[in-house]
Amino acid sequence: MNKDRYEIGIEKFKEIKGDKGEQIIERLQELDPDLARYILEFPFGDIYNRPGLDLKSREIATLAALVALGNAIPQLKVHIHGALNVGVSRQEIIEIIIQMAVYAGFPAALNAMYAAKEVFMEIDEKAKKKENVKLKDFKPEKLPPHLIKQNEKS
Repeated sequence: MNKDRYEIGIEKFKEIKGDKGEQIIERLQELDPDLARYILEFPFGDIYNRPGLDLKSREIATLAALVALGNAIPQLKVHIHGALNVGVSRQEIIEIIIQMAVYAGFPAALNAMYAAKEVFMEIDEKAKKKENVKLKDFKPEKLPPHLIKQNEKS
């Protein structure tokens, strides 16, 4: 049995959005189930699954378009996360925004750069908290004895 456009769209959306995919879908469905269906079917079920461009290229194009629009900051943030998930580097995102200053203007580029910095800071903060949790759970007494340096008496 063939999967329908909606199911295909959900799979592609989660592939791009990573850990946040399910949460974003839930928010879209709470906002309006029909609009959520259209968003998942057409862009993600149809367009993102076309041959010719890989996901990284598609997210680069999407970032450029959203920067140029200048009024889609929440969507830009979601796609910055998605771009990072599919292999676009932070430096590439910054360069895309700078490139769009030429065509979309400095106000749009500045707003996009602020959005990118917020996303980067959010990711860094989350990683820092995760690392702190790991350190907090560290118990030296659980290490194998050969890894613990014993005090030697001279």
